[in-house]
Amino acid sequence: MRQRYKAELLLLLITFIWGGTFSIVKTALENVSPLIFLGIRFGISTVLYFVFFPGSLKHLNLLALKHSFVIAFFLFAGFAFQTLGLKYTTASKSGFITGMLVIFTPVAQLVIERKPPKIGNLIGIFLVTLGLLFLTSSESSIGSFVYSLGKNFTIGDFLTLLCAIMFALYIVYLDIYSRLHPTSALVLVQLATTSIFSFLIASFFEEIKLNFSFQLLFALIYTSLLATIFATYIQTEYQKFTTPTRAAVIFTMEPVFAGIIAWIFLNERFSNFALLGSALMLGGLLISELSDIVFKSRSGNFLQRK
Repeated sequence: MRQRYKAELLLLLITFIWGGTFSIVKTALENVSPLIFLGIRFGISTVLYFVFFPGSLKHLNLLALKHSFVIAFFLFAGFAFQTLGLKYTTASKSGFITGMLVIFTPVAQLVIERKPPKIGNLIGIFLVTLGLLFLTSSESSIGSFVYSLGKNFTIGDFLTLLCAIMFALYIVYLDIYSRLHPTSALVLVQLATTSIFSFLIASFFEEIKLNFSFQLLFALIYTSLLATIFATYIQTEYQKFTTPTRAAVIFTMEPVFAGIIAWIFLNERFSNFALLGSALMLGGLLISELSDIVFKSRSGNFLQRK
């Protein structure tokens, strides 16, 4: 149990780090096209990771390489669909639709691993999804936001929906394969594959732009070291100590952290809907986390009465 709590705290830490990327990358993208930024970010991470973990290739046998490519594909696809989708949809809709991974993850786990989510996790998923709806709404009311989702469903929304599905599959397959192979080997292939694929498809989907600046350099350092090397290693190493559904609930706290950081550094303000949404998401996270303790306690009391 202590190992699970340690793992989930570390997953929450990297979610906070990911939340910081929104404010940092937002300014950097004025000087670089998205997929080129992604390719450079993961390229730098690949080189540095090999320097930090020079023995990573020793653990790469044929099976580990095959499994690494599977999870690397879903990681890259998630980033690519999200980045491309942002060209054709709003940031608020992108944030909400990406957060739908919290719904797709337990479905994917049920289909792939035959493991149904627990009742506490389902309650947490409902509250987190409702909170995401409030948090990412830029309309005058939640009703108008829901209406806009259905009425104005764009190609960008569809691409972002694919992103959420890819990230859900990534979480589930990472849960499976991280138990079978050393972390260092899995991480190295993920980083290298994402970098290579980003460069390969950039010329097909975007106008290439690259102007070096301090903002771009800082963004590359932050995202390469913290949001990529550190975060990918932690997720690959520790996600296996919790369930994919719990991990998905934790990861949906990313827009909450992003909003807090943007409020501190970019002077962006929370709306009343956003504050309510953040509270609901926090409540959903706590319910998902504490449900096992509550149910075990009730089960123990029942057995004692028996």
